[in-house]
Amino acid sequence: MTTFAPSPRVAVIVVAAGSGTRLQAGAPKAFVGLDAQTILHHCLRGVFDARSAQVVIVAPEERVGEALADAQDAAGERRDLVSVVAGGRTRQESVAAGLAAVWPDVEIVLVHDAARALAPAALIDRVVAAVERTGWGVVPVLPVVDTIKQVEGETVTAVVDRSQLAAAQTPQGFRRDVLGAAYRVADTEYTDDSALVAAAGHPIATVTGDQRAFKITTPDDLERARSLIGAPRAIPALPRVGVGTDVHAYGGEGALWLAGLEWPGERALSGHSDGDAVSHAIVDALLSAAGLGDIGGRFGTDRPEFAGAHGAAFLADTRAHLAAEGWAIGNVSVQVQAARPKFAPRRAEAEAALSAALGGAPVSVAATTTDGLGFTADAGVQAFAVAVVYRR
Repeated sequence: MTTFAPSPRVAVIVVAAGSGTRLQAGAPKAFVGLDAQTILHHCLRGVFDARSAQVVIVAPEERVGEALADAQDAAGERRDLVSVVAGGRTRQESVAAGLAAVWPDVEIVLVHDAARALAPAALIDRVVAAVERTGWGVVPVLPVVDTIKQVEGETVTAVVDRSQLAAAQTPQGFRRDVLGAAYRVADTEYTDDSALVAAAGHPIATVTGDQRAFKITTPDDLERARSLIGAPRAIPALPRVGVGTDVHAYGGEGALWLAGLEWPGERALSGHSDGDAVSHAIVDALLSAAGLGDIGGRFGTDRPEFAGAHGAAFLADTRAHLAAEGWAIGNVSVQVQAARPKFAPRRAEAEAALSAALGGAPVSVAATTTDGLGFTADAGVQAFAVAVVYRR
């Protein structure tokens, strides 16, 4: 690996904010697995094997933490060169967000699609060298080998001279001042950054691309990439189920908080936090399903920031923790045992509040009494939850 300086002259913006709809993998494209690692992780291997560069990853807002963990793992000793920013509504907005995070001393900026996960370090170095040599924008290209037809509807109207055509790849490289100026005056959406820079009046050079730098767009592309790295065909992971329970006695101060809602006029529950047995049971079920311990280990008294916190804070933290470990929430079912409060009038409201805290995962709530028997007859509340999680 090339020895790097503390303040490199080159930055690589890795665009990983796309939704990946055509890939049909149930997750943003960059976060889909090729083998044990994601598309983004494989892309970053090539980036970090190239010459020293600041690396700015642009990810969906809800995936910024996951992208940072992935990047730091791929970076190894270069982790100080990595940052992650949230992307915009379009690719152009996402690149602009990445450009804003580039360090002041950087002179050359490369823009690279995370979906070109197998682009080798030699290609990246070749683009940088061409920018240094020419001062122009540089795009790697491959010759078009298929015969290209111009059509209208179902009718062929002409044959296009393929000798004048080339297929563009990434990374595309530019002088930092040129790319920044081009973005400031851009008033339309372009298909790639070289087109945007060319529209601003700057010359674009080409270098030889690489067959391995193909873009993973469809399920067939994904299988092609997996075959090239020797990964087995994807086998859908089975969902995992966890069970959680929690109990709190009445006797706390203030209002009752339960199932993410405040219940005016009801007795408060005691506890280190707000005593929301429903939310706490869900946390236990989720952690159990993902094999990540339990609520006591995650939110013990050594975390004073959760003292007095409402259930939504526990649920949001647990959801983020699962996401960072590669888990998504399928659904949650919870049953409350208590004489009071009466859940039926607010069941839908409670389900909506709990679901919102879990990022939209569906939550169903059932409530029952114990006909005057046992602890929940008058002394407190008990909740049981079942959660389903799956690998993303």
